[in-house]
Amino acid sequence: MTDSVGDTEVLTGHSQHQGSRSLLTLGALGVVFGDIGTSPLYALKACLTAGGATPTSGDVLGVLALIFWALLLIITVKYIGCVLRADNRGEGGALALMALVIGEGKVQRPALIAILALLGCALFYGDGCITPAVSVLSAIEGLKIAEPSLDRAIVPMVVVCLVVLFAFQRHGTGAIGTLFGPVMLIWFFSLGALGIASIVHAPVVLSAVNPWHAIKFVMVHRGVALGVLGAVFLAVTGGEALYADLGHFGREPIRLAWFFVAWPALILNYFGQGALILNNPAAIENPFFLLAPAWALLPMVFLATAASIIASQAVISGVFSITQQAEHLGFLPRMRVLQTSDKSIGQIYVPSVNWILCAASVGLVLAFRSSDALTNAYGIAVAGTMVIQTSLLVTLLWGRFSQPKERVFLFIALPLGLVDLMFFAANAEKIPAGGWFPLLFGFVIFLVMRTWMRGRIVVGEQMRRQERSTASFLTEIERDKPLRVSGIAVFLTGNNQGIPRTLARNARYNGVLHAHTILLCVTTARIPRVPRGGRIKITRIAEGLDRVETQVGFMERPDVPRLLRDAEKAGLGYRTDNAAYFLGRDEIVIASPRGMARWRKYLFMFLARNSEFAGAHFGIPPERIIELGGQVQI
Repeated sequence: MTDSVGDTEVLTGHSQHQGSRSLLTLGALGVVFGDIGTSPLYALKACLTAGGATPTSGDVLGVLALIFWALLLIITVKYIGCVLRADNRGEGGALALMALVIGEGKVQRPALIAILALLGCALFYGDGCITPAVSVLSAIEGLKIAEPSLDRAIVPMVVVCLVVLFAFQRHGTGAIGTLFGPVMLIWFFSLGALGIASIVHAPVVLSAVNPWHAIKFVMVHRGVALGVLGAVFLAVTGGEALYADLGHFGREPIRLAWFFVAWPALILNYFGQGALILNNPAAIENPFFLLAPAWALLPMVFLATAASIIASQAVISGVFSITQQAEHLGFLPRMRVLQTSDKSIGQIYVPSVNWILCAASVGLVLAFRSSDALTNAYGIAVAGTMVIQTSLLVTLLWGRFSQPKERVFLFIALPLGLVDLMFFAANAEKIPAGGWFPLLFGFVIFLVMRTWMRGRIVVGEQMRRQERSTASFLTEIERDKPLRVSGIAVFLTGNNQGIPRTLARNARYNGVLHAHTILLCVTTARIPRVPRGGRIKITRIAEGLDRVETQVGFMERPDVPRLLRDAEKAGLGYRTDNAAYFLGRDEIVIASPRGMARWRKYLFMFLARNSEFAGAHFGIPPERIIELGGQVQI
């Protein structure tokens, strides 16, 4: 346990929008729309089988209308039209939106906003373990159509594919990243082409753009309408990635990729599947793969598998990114994070999270064994994430608008909230049949986050009690006159006032002070990146004793030696190349029933003992670290 346990730390960022618009658009097609692009593999089938009975032509048109209007309202209107505008200096995602809402200072309960953001992150973890399972399983199930005897081999093949996928994460996505866009471009082109070839045989499906078909379906099938809506929601899962990946590509490339490639291809394919079922009701067994002619079936299975792996890769990478963001904001303990590219700081690998996701995904496949069963567990986490994102967006706009605020409620909060809550209620029906898993998984993550946050506060309070005021410390060293030794000592602290207990211990028990002593305080700003010229503040406390305060954005990686080099340029007055870094490594012991429940204290102690060493986290060379031990009672 180190002094930095109470610090608000920083995030890694990777939102440099470099490159031509066409390349960024192609990249957005591969990363942003990978998840939603594989929804045709299972969404329409799940919708038409949710009612139980053989669907009529009216049912097919009704479901197609529901899918069309869900994509229009949730993706095109809400995310493309509204949410993408609420960026935090170019960055998106629940944590970026939380920082923006709190940073503007117009909310009365910032703690509630933070809890909402944590819930959104926790639910995203649930999505992160389900998406690889359902995507890869539904793709490989296409082999059963080409060769029914392979039925019993499907699950083992999926398990092997998932293990290989997660094992590959340690090598990074750079090797295959350049293929994401082109492969998904071929995938979307194939979706559209197969759809058009089927629509020409039953053009009546084009009438499904009329919302009356959706209204009529709901009125006729009141008993199963909610369950069907839950299945319709599968067509928009992955839409939440639009906002989360805003910082990777920028607003315009994401919009271009959606309007000119992804959206038309998805609509054509869904309508094509509907046309196939109208002509051949037995095709409901697997309408996606039965769209393909016999000669193209196996190539489509391989292409679908590649697309599902890309969709899974995008979600897994997103989980890694969210983990590092949450860690640097103090919501999770420090973890071992490996850079997998020397060119892109956004390509990271978090081993512990990777193998937790792998175990969860494989367990889901072994438990549910088919994409039909697994779709019952899919959707509730995404629906919850969308409700939270809408809540944060409305809170932001409510604070920004002057009078009349009724417009925010009538034209944004009410319509978006009703749509999100309707789909959340529809997915809530899936909880007994498997939807409980992502909720349970997310609850565990949320509990870990809240325990870590609360524990840091309790430990931070205990640590501050051991700190010294600047005046009393200066009086003490003037009286006792500790031995001055040559060199530079850096003491990391989360407090920009007073003297950290590590320095007080060193001066009192070792009786020495270095010729130059730096108290370094690293804090996180509520913006993605802090301009280099405005991040350093230097205060001369006494001769040979300086306080350096540095700010970093919540999308930046902390690198203490580099920050000190910036301090040199800002007027520190001496070089820090050979500085020694003093870190506290404290043992946490339970000594009081107050502060947290006892079981949460044990959980916090476990997390603290297994967190990454602060020196590695802050980029400090190991050979220059000196540890000072002690105990902290909670």
